[in-house]
Amino acid sequence: MKREGFYLSCDHKTKIHAVAWIPENREIRAVIQLCHGMTEYVNRYDEFARWLAEKGYYVTGHDHLGHGQSVLSEEDYGYFPEKRGNECVIGDIRKLFLATKKRYPDCPYFMLGHSMGSFLLRQYIQNYGKELTGAIVMGTGYKPYPLLVAGGLLCSAIGKLRGGHYRSRLVDNMAFGGYNKSFEPGKTGREWLSANPENVVHYEEDPLCGFLFTVTAYRQMFRGMKTLTKKGVANIPKDLAVLFVSGDKDPVGDFGAGVWRVYEQYRKAGMKDVEIQLYSGDRHEILNEKDRKRVFEKIADWMAKRE
Repeated sequence: MKREGFYLSCDHKTKIHAVAWIPENREIRAVIQLCHGMTEYVNRYDEFARWLAEKGYYVTGHDHLGHGQSVLSEEDYGYFPEKRGNECVIGDIRKLFLATKKRYPDCPYFMLGHSMGSFLLRQYIQNYGKELTGAIVMGTGYKPYPLLVAGGLLCSAIGKLRGGHYRSRLVDNMAFGGYNKSFEPGKTGREWLSANPENVVHYEEDPLCGFLFTVTAYRQMFRGMKTLTKKGVANIPKDLAVLFVSGDKDPVGDFGAGVWRVYEQYRKAGMKDVEIQLYSGDRHEILNEKDRKRVFEKIADWMAKRE
């Protein structure tokens, strides 16, 4: 059974769209909360969520502020509040967690973050990791601190000149411009997303995907990612189980090298249960590749061993 609803964002004005996929006629074995990526929305995970629900998992997630149905108007797509916007987005994740945990207090609780959601999840577990059974970090990467500082300064300067809702092709090209180089020539410029051409077409044709982020949202995102340093990792509970999953052709993870670098960062911090799995030939959206069922199975098996 699928249920949809809304709750008030931490911006105190936007209604956040949330979804739950509920197992029918069986006991709920565990909860898994989804944090989607940049310029997409949670219902794109419907196939994966339904597959897990059939196995007894209560799956929930929401459209991040400025995404999907979590907007006040069209100009708010890709927009985070100018003050503490990153904290607001993480706060919305927290609100859904608290509401779901209250409903199922005795169930193991996992959280999965993909792409932008993976960077948000990595921040989330710095503060709230002790409340989770495990974290699945998907489609992540390593971003150098000086680059994030420079990006933030550029966004701040453009925002002061053009306003916080301005959408800069310059910033967007800096963030994503190099991702498709290894897959050219291509028809869409988004071949880096997936080796499955049907998935790329669906993404391109979806009006709720692929919009330009505002400079304020970029600045807030970069600011949050700066916390993913050695100091930040030290705050993650050492006994929290973490699974890194990505495609080995994903440019966000520097074709695996960036994922391995974050994995080693966690291991050196003394974390006891950290695992990495890279899928040969897969690109960024591994839940939408043609071999996605093996990713589904891996995640389910990993959770089952930790319930």
